[in-house]
Amino acid sequence: MRYREEVARVKRRAFRDQVYWGRPVPGFGDAHAKLLILGLAPAAHGANRTGRVFTGDRSGDFLYRELWRAGFASQPESRQRDDGLQLTNAFISATIRCAPPDNKPLPEEIRNCTPYLESELDLLRPRAVLALGRIAFDAYLRILKQRAALANTSQFKFSHGASFRLPNPLPRLYASYHPSQQNTQTGRLTPAMMASVLRQIRIFLNRDDS
Repeated sequence: MRYREEVARVKRRAFRDQVYWGRPVPGFGDAHAKLLILGLAPAAHGANRTGRVFTGDRSGDFLYRELWRAGFASQPESRQRDDGLQLTNAFISATIRCAPPDNKPLPEEIRNCTPYLESELDLLRPRAVLALGRIAFDAYLRILKQRAALANTSQFKFSHGASFRLPNPLPRLYASYHPSQQNTQTGRLTPAMMASVLRQIRIFLNRDDS
């Protein structure tokens, strides 16, 4: 909490004339979505500034462009929370709701924010969950274990492009590398790799509707 507020007060030079959100960032998207996309945390000068997840930073630029290409987003850019962007059949949330230093949340922060994610899962009841990164992947599985929906989570290993059929009525779980600059600028995560995962999800959801 102190970090997100300090960032909002000090600001980055490029955004010094803007009013930072500087508060916990809620999820965003279609209230009837069948796909829940789970990220890590608000970026200090991205969502912590704009007030909308994956908005105003390079990670969001990558993610929303691919969601647009896959038919889940109305436009390929995410600059500010009132820019008209809408999601179709997708909802984006985060493992923690406040920007952590160096994008590395502490276990305590994850535990404190878990009830918010649980509430979204209960309200949405998605058919698919896409975890962006290992932390999000593990956090989601931890919720299922705590709820006794899964007896053991050790069999589920994070890897990009993996998908897991969980016991009914749980959503199908998909995994992708997080669209951080560290991953996208080094080629660890490419547009084609993300497109492939989203294509798998689209096929699954379409089949689920038939």
